[in-house]
Amino acid sequence: MPTVSLSAVFIAYLVLVAAAAVIAVCVRLGSREATTTLGFIAIWLVFGGWMGVTGIVGRHANTFPPGIALLTLPVLAAVLAVVLTRGGAMLAEQIPLGVLIGFQVFRVGVEMFLHRLWSLGLAPKLMTLEGGNIEIVVAVTAPVAAWLASRDTAGRRIAWAWNVIGIISLANIVARAVLTAPGPLRLIDADPPDTAILMFPYTFIPGFFVPLALALHILAFRAFRPGATKVRKQRLSG
Repeated sequence: MPTVSLSAVFIAYLVLVAAAAVIAVCVRLGSREATTTLGFIAIWLVFGGWMGVTGIVGRHANTFPPGIALLTLPVLAAVLAVVLTRGGAMLAEQIPLGVLIGFQVFRVGVEMFLHRLWSLGLAPKLMTLEGGNIEIVVAVTAPVAAWLASRDTAGRRIAWAWNVIGIISLANIVARAVLTAPGPLRLIDADPPDTAILMFPYTFIPGFFVPLALALHILAFRAFRPGATKVRKQRLSG
């Protein structure tokens, strides 16, 4: 089992990232939009916490659909419904591209927790850098990509390529997690299996951190579009 201190640090990090996300969004929106954003993230966290604390994710690990799907699918549906619609267009126009990209640095902390969970026998080596997971490389280069995104055309192209690599890396780690976790979808016989994501508070890794990273990637792609760039320039010049 994870130590109490590790779980406490994880929860503190979760709160820190969630608070930073709220601040990053709300300071650039009107009061109505900011309140809606705050409510959305609050409901998101409460739902994820309830699914983890009640043990629904872990108890239904071997059912179909597995418990992890009961957690992640509603969250992903809600997040995609926001970032792929008019609301997402507004966020892509209002939030600086550098913020959308640079915020991905939060993944450094997630990877550090995964490494610790591996050392405790609660996650497979495949989930770490030693096992070929490059997520931490994507995370530590996020500030550089954010800086490049604000430079000339060549810099923006590099930042765009970084965003592509980042979303591919995210898909890779999600696939590794699904295929090594206990349940009907386990196709990789990793030792140890990825049991951590079935236990609270680490259910927030697939339930919050992964969807957050995906949302940032999609919003960044939308922010790269000429229309969003034009709106941001007009706002700054005004």
